Amino acid sequence: MSSGQASTLRRTALYAQHLALGGRMVPFVGWEMPVQYKGIVEEHHAVRQRVGLFDVSHMGRLELTGPDAASFLRGLVTYDIARLEVGKGHYGVVCQEDGGILDDVYVFRLAPAGGGSASGGEQRFLMVVNSANADGIRDWAQRHLAPSLQATVEDRQAETVMLALQGPDAHRYLARLVPSLAEGLGRQCAAEVSLAGVTVFFSRTGYTGEDGVEIILPSAAGVTLWKWFVEHGVQPCGLGARDSLRLEAALPLYGNDIDTTTNPFEAGLGWVVTFDDGADFVGREVLLRIREAGVQRHLACLKAQERGVIRPGHAILHSGRRVGELTSGGFSPTLGVSIGMAYLPTELASVGTELQVDVRGRLLRAQVVKRPFYKRPKAG
Repeated sequence: MSSGQASTLRRTALYAQHLALGGRMVPFVGWEMPVQYKGIVEEHHAVRQRVGLFDVSHMGRLELTGPDAASFLRGLVTYDIARLEVGKGHYGVVCQEDGGILDDVYVFRLAPAGGGSASGGEQRFLMVVNSANADGIRDWAQRHLAPSLQATVEDRQAETVMLALQGPDAHRYLARLVPSLAEGLGRQCAAEVSLAGVTVFFSRTGYTGEDGVEIILPSAAGVTLWKWFVEHGVQPCGLGARDSLRLEAALPLYGNDIDTTTNPFEAGLGWVVTFDDGADFVGREVLLRIREAGVQRHLACLKAQERGVIRPGHAILHSGRRVGELTSGGFSPTLGVSIGMAYLPTELASVGTELQVDVRGRLLRAQVVKRPFYKRPKAG
């Protein structure tokens, strides 16, 4: 990386911590982020077997408030977030008018600031967006805020740190921090608590296929909390492990598996598109037509049937004919084989279909398998 390139990259408040821990820093969608510390495979296994800690402060954090915040947000997101109760969250997508995906997001309904009642009219939401789209979705939201709506959009990214604590031991650490949350924070739920005089946001979603929590708090306090986790034995993890973990869980990566050229139905995300509430949202009519007509391709999971690493961009063949290319791919440390995802014609996207992947001129046998590749064992 040249000095000129480095100077244009943004850094999270944890940058000095990454350097101190030996993090190998790389450019990532405009940020300088750690790709690994001890090694991608070691960090991957730490999350699957114990617990790992990610700096995800590069992700966007938009707070939407006001009496009309719910209806405003409903007009942007495909899922009916208006049905969310305080403390609940849900995955959704933001589409453009033609149904193409602008971003996949997580939306949480929060209690009104100052302890007010949501039933009193004041509404408050947090929308977490992908780092590559943080500025774009913020601007998109502001452009779609009609003058008649009483709502505001505030960008909380610069003033906060966002951590992801992931793995089977994550809740043991949460119990030491906030005992009341260790058992009381359900899946897809969120809570704000006061720790040492600082308001801290916790949510329980994840992007690794494991259980765990996301934590958002002011930058200075975030540095302190990061150090606490590391000092108490939590393995810091970089972008490399984050990518291999999410791939095993078959979770889409924006810019690879979904973008403006894909729609929710072909991406397997039709479950986050709500039509039955009758609300109008950007792309609704086109998406309704797509659902009724059906799609010509589906995002499918492929597992290599022999040694070799399949990667994004590798061509996929069926009976000697090119039928697609990998959108994501790599070696699975958990499964010990190469895996990937790709859009395939509907007739080839069913489980069991035999295919070939062109790995630099070598045709490697692969098979369509059930989604996801890895599923976390049930507790107990």
